[in-house]
Amino acid sequence: MKATGIVRRIDDLGRVVIPKEIRRTMRIREGDPLEIYTDKDGGVIFKKYSLMGGVAEFAGQLCDTLHRTTGRLTVITDRDSCIASAGVPRRELADRRISRQLEQLMEGRQIYQHREGEPAVPLCDDSEKYAVAIAAPILSEGDVLGCVLFAGAPDQLAGGEVEYKLAQSIAAFLGRHMEG
Repeated sequence: MKATGIVRRIDDLGRVVIPKEIRRTMRIREGDPLEIYTDKDGGVIFKKYSLMGGVAEFAGQLCDTLHRTTGRLTVITDRDSCIASAGVPRRELADRRISRQLEQLMEGRQIYQHREGEPAVPLCDDSEKYAVAIAAPILSEGDVLGCVLFAGAPDQLAGGEVEYKLAQSIAAFLGRHMEG
């Protein structure tokens, strides 16, 4: 745990304000669910809750299948990080934070396909090794939960209709699955 040096008081209704700087850094938006943990030393820990985190193993199997079908790097994300991938060593993308550009694509609620001549959208915040070829947002009850995407090196992003339809179908399936 990292100390921030920020102190806040709990009000008479039991509320505490999370400082804007921390919300911005951790990408916590109004309405985002937070899980509350306690540790044995009396600490209270708030962690962003991800509905997609509960299907990480299943998402991994979907990624493996999509990768075997297309031969492309396949990734499933929640709203903040990569939860499953296939086509690269798992540790290379596991739990890596997605780029702000990819987050904005998801918020647009439209399927994205890279076009030749456009700047590449990086997959992760801290690396431009991989870029997004096709991204389909996972929508459940009007909320964006994450996305299904095909990626590659920034100079190898050409994707066809097959990948587009696969990403669209798997994202729709996961969205409906999360509604249940």
